[in-house]
Amino acid sequence: MTSSPDTKTLSSPADELENDYLDEVPSDVEMSIFDHLDELRSRILYSLIAVVVGVVGCFAFVEKIVKILEVPAQGAKFLQLSPGEYFFVSLKVAGYSGILIASPFILYQIILFVLPGLTRRERRVIGPIVLGSSFLFFIGLFFAYIALIPAALNFFISYGENVVEQMWSIDRYFEFVLLLLFSTGLAFQVPVVQFLLALLGIVDSKAMLKGWRYILLGAAILGAVLTPSTDPITQSLLGGAVLSLYFGGIGLVKLSGR
Repeated sequence: MTSSPDTKTLSSPADELENDYLDEVPSDVEMSIFDHLDELRSRILYSLIAVVVGVVGCFAFVEKIVKILEVPAQGAKFLQLSPGEYFFVSLKVAGYSGILIASPFILYQIILFVLPGLTRRERRVIGPIVLGSSFLFFIGLFFAYIALIPAALNFFISYGENVVEQMWSIDRYFEFVLLLLFSTGLAFQVPVVQFLLALLGIVDSKAMLKGWRYILLGAAILGAVLTPSTDPITQSLLGGAVLSLYFGGIGLVKLSGR
């Protein structure tokens, strides 16, 4: 009885050459640890300069930024409860806004630092990941501004409107708003984390879909932890958004073939 021929699929020479080409590090240059540290110091310095320029620029227009952030409060009166409170609030708002404006340049510096050590295959992925992460972060800010913050404030205003007059500390208000904005932007990074886990081979789309019950619980916990308020409306909105992003991330991983 003759044995059947081996049916195992072998990679063609063209495929092997393509894989070798993608796994190469273009213009690989040997650098000492001191050269790497000097390069890192330069990138950090450029990033700090961008942050300082962004903060100073935002401080020059901080009054307009403050008025934009006060819009969701729907006419509530703000009080300065201690000397210099509004000044320090202005510094805080300018600081967050400056970092936000400088973030694309900071990401660019990070890419320039890690790019020389990446293969061609990795370079194909890093661009979409960075762009997707930035896009989702700003979408998170927008979602918090038009949905989460108004929902939370409406809840608190309507709850005590017949008992107390709405007069808020301006410092506490902006702590609330800025924390909710940036925590929502971070929560919107869920699909990026999913894609990276799939790319590293840690988990695939089927395993992600099977764990939906745990994600449902995790979204509820995340909504409770990340929202500075304790109202159920804000927590439900953020938890629902995270859950939607998770299933969207599963679709993205599925489309990538993982």
